[in-house]
Amino acid sequence: MQTPILSLNKVGKEYKKVHAIKSINLELQQGEVLGLFGHNGAGKTTMMKLILGVISPTHGCVNVMGMAPDSKEAWHIRKKVGYLPENVSFYDQLTGLEVINYFAKLKGFSNKTGKTQTTDLLEQVGIMHAMNRPVKTYSKGMRQRLGLAQAFIGQPKLLLLDEPTVGLDPIATQEFYQSVDQLKAQGSSIILCSHVLPGVERHIDRAMILSSGNMLATGTLSELRSKANLPISISPQGINGFACLDNKLKHFISNDQQTLLVPEQEKLSVLKQLINLDDLTDISVESASLEKLYQHYLTLGKENKTTSESKELKQ
Repeated sequence: MQTPILSLNKVGKEYKKVHAIKSINLELQQGEVLGLFGHNGAGKTTMMKLILGVISPTHGCVNVMGMAPDSKEAWHIRKKVGYLPENVSFYDQLTGLEVINYFAKLKGFSNKTGKTQTTDLLEQVGIMHAMNRPVKTYSKGMRQRLGLAQAFIGQPKLLLLDEPTVGLDPIATQEFYQSVDQLKAQGSSIILCSHVLPGVERHIDRAMILSSGNMLATGTLSELRSKANLPISISPQGINGFACLDNKLKHFISNDQQTLLVPEQEKLSVLKQLINLDDLTDISVESASLEKLYQHYLTLGKENKTTSESKELKQ
């Protein structure tokens, strides 16, 4: 069995009486992309800091590439880890090229290798034209691209990205995800936090949803859909409204009167009935999106928390 590149075993982190994260379990395999989602204060950044070894867990253990990231012996694995914080900050007087060369040296890359690679990285993120300009002249989007370049140094085995598409235009966002797919294909493991859920969905293998330090759900999107049991949206084209549907199918008509919201287990039978309609010209089928899954599990988490608090008050 393959050894995970990252594992968290019942990890918790407390600050005085505040539980930043509570009993988190996670294994991340080589070449796997995990989407980490949650509201502000959910515990995402704390989890990343624990993986980086910047802070130590109060409970449980974190293992990165075979060792605790907060140990003195972990210094040599840090050159294999890339990190992009949510708010990037650089020395304004340095040029873009000088910034990336500086970070390359910090990671232990030789001058020759570093210069060659950093020039390629700046080209990859689309700011090679500005590499000799001081960072203070960069726009927010350009600074974000520079941050991506430093995170990609050394083709890291583990890449942590906290809101990586903030400040990027649609084309730059698309190029970023192409870079993520490329790093994944090369064997990098990636944890990706983002509030822009529609753009993330096609590029992750699994998702983890956090709320107030608790893990609400984790799994592939298929697994999360199965557990959530959310309806599938079916939109037939060409038929004149839904008057031609039988009484059973009419029960599935959505509030907007444009689609049918059908349980997963009845999808095939409904599709068979629709296909037999003479006026049907087209049909689209859409499973619950990542955004709908996220909202579902957040709502479920709030309901469970309210129920738990009510029980505690009664006791």
